[in-house]
Amino acid sequence: MRRVVVTGLGLVTPLALGVEASWEALCAGRSGAGFITRFDPESYRVKIAAEVPDWDPTQHMSARAARRLDRYQQLALVAAREALANSGLEIDERNAERTGVIVGSAVGGVESYYNQAELLFDTGDPRRITPFGIPMLMVNGASGLISIETGASGPSGALISACATGADSIGRACELIRAGRIDQALAGCSDAPIIPIGVGAFDRVGACSREDRDPSRASRPFDRNRTGLVFGEGAGVLVLEALDVARKRDAPVLAELAGYGSSSDAFHSTAPDPEGRGAAAAIVNALRDASLNADDIDYINAHGTATRLNDVMETKALKRALGATAWEIPVSSSKSMTGHAMGATAAFEAAFSVLALRDQLAPPTINLNDPDPECDLDYVPNETRELPLTRVMSNAFGFGGHNASLIFSRI
Repeated sequence: MRRVVVTGLGLVTPLALGVEASWEALCAGRSGAGFITRFDPESYRVKIAAEVPDWDPTQHMSARAARRLDRYQQLALVAAREALANSGLEIDERNAERTGVIVGSAVGGVESYYNQAELLFDTGDPRRITPFGIPMLMVNGASGLISIETGASGPSGALISACATGADSIGRACELIRAGRIDQALAGCSDAPIIPIGVGAFDRVGACSREDRDPSRASRPFDRNRTGLVFGEGAGVLVLEALDVARKRDAPVLAELAGYGSSSDAFHSTAPDPEGRGAAAAIVNALRDASLNADDIDYINAHGTATRLNDVMETKALKRALGATAWEIPVSSSKSMTGHAMGATAAFEAAFSVLALRDQLAPPTINLNDPDPECDLDYVPNETRELPLTRVMSNAFGFGGHNASLIFSRI
């Protein structure tokens, strides 16, 4: 079976624009949460979110192009450009048909859909709808745009598995390379759901934190006093290549994608299986795929949403999958700082896992001051930890019972 490696990373996160700035902020324990500026939240109980700071699409594309793209597509393009530039991969007639683009989205162009629907309801005139409406709202829109811009003409598409989308997209791209269908791929996810209906709907299911006294402290994964997730946005893209192809072009190999596992809870549309059976299955499947044991994992980047249901379930899932070793492995939640950007967060966390291997650091779970007794693993509270890391796991679980686990190894 072909080995698959990561040769490039691209990030647009609520912490910063770019890989190194986002990683520096994460390791420093800085939160990207703040008061909502994307719309007026005055009548909403939720008034905070983790927005991409100072985002101006015209700094990255023409104003005309920006008007024709949904925000999630803008973010995806910028992340893909960074990943491609960092990898040094040139896509041309020699390799275009062997290069895929698997960049998904949990919700696609919801902002554009919302705005166009509002325009139609307000005016009653369908002629006011933009002719770019359909490509702006398509969930596969970002993947198609990246393919068009880069010239990658291999398989292109978008997976949708709620908050596991980023991990599943990366896993699917890995499978295509392993199978010999392609030699390299841009893979990841982008989401920009901070709109009135997005925030309002998540609040209605009781998932969002309403704490607005200090937004930076609102996301508290695994803490006894956690109050819910902080809605986020952003994009993460990885360049994956077959190891032999990467070595042939002397590419900067950052890590090997050694394992991918997925599963379904088959339990509930929004609540996870409370015993973590599905999540545990994804973890076990990833270990099996990588031919590894529980004690081979040195650090886990958790799903860690800071919701009442997830954090206890995830703790149980880790114990179920890893046995007694679960208490020995440092685990942390990046969402304590990035917030929860739906499927894109899984792509962030895959990139952070690669960077953890590179720098031999486990980023912290900030705001973890009073651990929930039911969340009794080593959740790396509040301070980045230097560790010898050889293999790192990244977990993502989504509404509908979608579960995905990725394992990255030093090479």
